[in-house]
Amino acid sequence: MRYFIQLSYHGKKYCGWQRQENAISVQELLEDNLSKLLNEKIEIIGCGRTDAGVHAHEYYAHFEVGNPMPENFLYRINRMLPEDIAVFNIFEVKPHFHARFDAIKRTYKYFVHFQKNPFLEDRSFLMYDLRPDVEKMNLCIAQLFGAHDFSTFEKKGSDNKTSICILEHAQWEETENGLVFTITANRFLRNMVRRITAALLMVGLGKLSEQELINAVIHKLPLEVRMAVPAKGLFLWKIEYDF
Repeated sequence: MRYFIQLSYHGKKYCGWQRQENAISVQELLEDNLSKLLNEKIEIIGCGRTDAGVHAHEYYAHFEVGNPMPENFLYRINRMLPEDIAVFNIFEVKPHFHARFDAIKRTYKYFVHFQKNPFLEDRSFLMYDLRPDVEKMNLCIAQLFGAHDFSTFEKKGSDNKTSICILEHAQWEETENGLVFTITANRFLRNMVRRITAALLMVGLGKLSEQELINAVIHKLPLEVRMAVPAKGLFLWKIEYDF
């Protein structure tokens, strides 16, 4: 039978979701512990790849198992996993339902704060006293709603068949600690969210014009983004399915 699990993880200690040879990943820990608990080799497929240091507020993955599901599954798997990975739900799905390919929307959030705060250090980007223009950033990204080729923001070497994404929503908002950027699309390219975030912050700080950013996307041109936003501020926030 095929099962979905819903989980969250703090990405600081991991090389990302996907299993790698010389680093610890979330996928590896889940597969190893699920295999022990279920007494068979488990291979798990995630709803998407998150890079090293990126967090997941809501993440889904599926796996198939032949043995009966043990009682108190959630309690037992959470006792086995480290404290920075938590499984919240498990449910059976149709045999061909896929965690990655059947996701219809994905939402990310990026957090920024302006004053040093030890409680935000590993989950937000500290910009000190730089104050980007929120209205200007929102006006800029609103021009890219809908279907566009976002290869301008795609990491070199990616092997996607298409770079077209349907951008449904994107907005910067002020918070008690700083800013949060929320962005929703049907799919995202590798490194796309962090690169768009960085480009918009440059627009907000007057280091890049709105027209430069829009033209780069429309004409699929490379864009020199001189601000690197760290992975720790990025959260995969929500995944939507038509169950």
